[in-house]
Amino acid sequence: MAQTQVESAPVAAQEYRPLSATVSRGRLASILIGVMLGMLLASLDQTIVGTALPHIVADLGGLEHYAWVVTAYLLASTVTVPIYGKLSDIYGRRVFFIGGMIIFLIGSALAGTSQNMTQLIIYRGIQGLGAGGMMPIALAIIGDIFPPSERGKWQGLFV
Repeated sequence: MAQTQVESAPVAAQEYRPLSATVSRGRLASILIGVMLGMLLASLDQTIVGTALPHIVADLGGLEHYAWVVTAYLLASTVTVPIYGKLSDIYGRRVFFIGGMIIFLIGSALAGTSQNMTQLIIYRGIQGLGAGGMMPIALAIIGDIFPPSERGKWQGLFV
């Protein structure tokens, strides 16, 4: 059997230029503030719901469905994370981060109007659909903005 050796020309490495090298400090600050506010929404939701849920469930009279309120949110957000991630890679991060935030806020408003446990579970699922795009896309935005040498410092603010 004859062996064939193939030589290829070296491929020029693409020069990596983070967004922080190409935008003004003001624009960079506005991006960071927007991403941080989005993450604040999600974090506050987790804290408030964790604290208030026993009282909400008692008011709605659905102790047997208590776990579903949390599970609906987690299932919806878990399923949507890879979907949001891939779509934001293809079409851009901004539209999906803002879209996720809007869905999350709509779910939050609806959850606040729940009259029974079924509604609360469904509305928490809607919140989860939005939340699935907030954390991963926020971290991806930080990855787009800063070079690898600074990325860990900035991502640490979000975790």
